[in-house]
Amino acid sequence: MVKKSAPKTLDLTKSGSSPTNCQTIQSLPERFFRLSIFTQFYPPDFAATGQLIEELANHLKHQGMQVKVFTGQPGYAFSKASAPVKEESGLLYVRRSRTARLFPNRIRGKAINGLMFALRSALHLLKPNQCGDVLLLTTAPPFLPILGYLAHLLFGIPYICLLYDLYPDVAVGLGVISDNHWTVKAWDFINRCTWRKADGIIVLSSSMRERIVAKCPEVADKISVIHSWANPSWIVPIPKDRNWFAQKHQLTEKFTVLYSGNMGRCHDIDTILDAAVELRNEPIQFVFIGNGAKRQLCINKVNRLGLRNCLFLPYQDKADLPYSLTACDLSLVSISPGMEGLVAPSKLYSALAAGRPIATICERHSYLRPLISDAHCGATFDNGDGQGLAEFIRCLAADPYLVERLGNAGRRYLETHFTPEVISRQYSVVLRRAVMKREVVSISPPQPSINSPLS
Repeated sequence: MVKKSAPKTLDLTKSGSSPTNCQTIQSLPERFFRLSIFTQFYPPDFAATGQLIEELANHLKHQGMQVKVFTGQPGYAFSKASAPVKEESGLLYVRRSRTARLFPNRIRGKAINGLMFALRSALHLLKPNQCGDVLLLTTAPPFLPILGYLAHLLFGIPYICLLYDLYPDVAVGLGVISDNHWTVKAWDFINRCTWRKADGIIVLSSSMRERIVAKCPEVADKISVIHSWANPSWIVPIPKDRNWFAQKHQLTEKFTVLYSGNMGRCHDIDTILDAAVELRNEPIQFVFIGNGAKRQLCINKVNRLGLRNCLFLPYQDKADLPYSLTACDLSLVSISPGMEGLVAPSKLYSALAAGRPIATICERHSYLRPLISDAHCGATFDNGDGQGLAEFIRCLAADPYLVERLGNAGRRYLETHFTPEVISRQYSVVLRRAVMKREVVSISPPQPSINSPLS
């Protein structure tokens, strides 16, 4: 593992307040260019990655960019069968392809669905005028950035890799495949080829940056650490006694602990349930909102243990999120052991915006620990420390002033570091740099050869 201070690595995590990074942003003049974004998930789908891309695209179109999004039909977590094939809003264009829905809650099903979307994306790239001036390719699905590599080889188009998750490492960490399997070695080789040719690599945490540099040290100078975000103008703290969602689910009289989002294999739910067992006879309510591979397992465990302090709800409509996220007194964020640097929970930022304290369950070397410490917004716990989490919940339940103080501190930290305006400017730096770099290369005069009369 390399040190966090790897040379030449661009860290934009605090560009909202850093004079140096602000000067970097101002030194890259805004100009109109065409950005093409490829991502499998996009609203009205509930997938968090898609919702973030929608917000990013809307902010970038106001920064001198025509943004075209190629995505799939809702298939991750949405009740309707389809969405419009084409949408247009000013300089933002959305084109939806069909999306396979084979066993969406199983790993192999997700892989097949992602592969089908990647193939449709490749066909879309072959159409005239679909590449734009620069490509932004997400890891939804994980092998989508390969298309950027191919587009670069065929058309010379610059591309940026936006890595939400690090594959095949996630599959190895989950025990789906062994780390010495030929598929893993081949995938790592393709990743290195893709990263080397990329004009930029965006990751969501310093831990993920370290993983990539360890695999491919020569791309360190291309990596930008840019966090996810939440909109504090949309998610606003609402007292539970004035929150219809809290009233509807009878959460106003009990101290409420909320886990909202994907309950997947990369998330530690067991530690949360251990805390629920510790607090089973106290006026404390645990609420789980979302879906994922572990959801039914959790429900089964709760039923088996006879816990009456756990409530499971489905994903909520986007319009209801400002109410569901604030219908609590404490928000939970968790990463399973071995997943540090492979995934980054986007639920953290909406929890900060909600103005509630945050309890984070993660490994000791996690990037989340210094972040929570800097924000003064909660506490962190080792995986498996359900008793420690329970004691923290008891402490908060007995001290409403502490709850308010931690929640307000977290919201202030978000407003300084992780708003859409702050983060979109960081993306703009990386994208404009890629376009300008290619323009400089294209207008540079050829260098004289050894046999040239000018030499």
